[in-house]
Amino acid sequence: MYRFLLTPRWLGYLALTLVAAAVMVFLGNWQLDRYRGRTAINERIDAGATMTPAPLRDALPAPTGGPGTTGPAPEDRLTWTRVTATGRYDSTNIVLVRGRTVDNTVGFEVLTPLVLADGSAVLVDRGWIPPVPGGNATAQPPVPAAPTGDVTVSGRLVSSESGGGAVDRRAGKLETRRISIPRLAKQLPYPVSGGYVLLDQQTPAADPAFQAVPIGHTNNWQNFGYVVQWWLFAGMSLVGYGWVARREARRLAGLDAPRKPLDRAAEPASPTSA
Repeated sequence: MYRFLLTPRWLGYLALTLVAAAVMVFLGNWQLDRYRGRTAINERIDAGATMTPAPLRDALPAPTGGPGTTGPAPEDRLTWTRVTATGRYDSTNIVLVRGRTVDNTVGFEVLTPLVLADGSAVLVDRGWIPPVPGGNATAQPPVPAAPTGDVTVSGRLVSSESGGGAVDRRAGKLETRRISIPRLAKQLPYPVSGGYVLLDQQTPAADPAFQAVPIGHTNNWQNFGYVVQWWLFAGMSLVGYGWVARREARRLAGLDAPRKPLDRAAEPASPTSA
């Protein structure tokens, strides 16, 4: 009854179905990996809210190159954990990161290099400030001065952002759209750590003009939904192949032969009432 499945045409249908199902299973597994990775990030974010800050160099190796170079990036398992460091702010190389949104307002994040005792620096995201009132979104806002002397900071360890874009110097400040540490390091006169610190606390205290940059959790459940979706599609493709094959088998066996149309004209006339 099912010998037709061994014909070239149906073997081709089977091959296409299996390839499609395999691709869908692969895509589901890929989304599962992304779900696990994003879940791990969320767990580190949550754990960092209560953990005791670790010394910066316990989590992020010191850069070993010369001025303008970048050190190793932080390991994934250490991103979003809390670290602490002591150094002196370099106020001559403030970085304005434009196009950053907090509470539905587009403003700037302010990064300032913290020069450590070994002569290297780590970029510290001191917080967010709004744009100039009545000005456009690219106009430089006034930036609160950084404390002088020794400063101790603690905050979340964050990886360099992908992408990049140009880094310009305007009115004595560096401007960029993305926090790409390798690009920013080329503008600085010392080696720079491969991750930056998103400030939580600072001694002396940070200027109240800064607003804390919110840490958003990743949407891991979206990836989980894609996992279910792709695996369901894979199963449906196999079930669909079986359904079509069964329908073809019934047709060849004459079990699903179409019924002949009923000839109403050949039926005897019904008696009429007197």
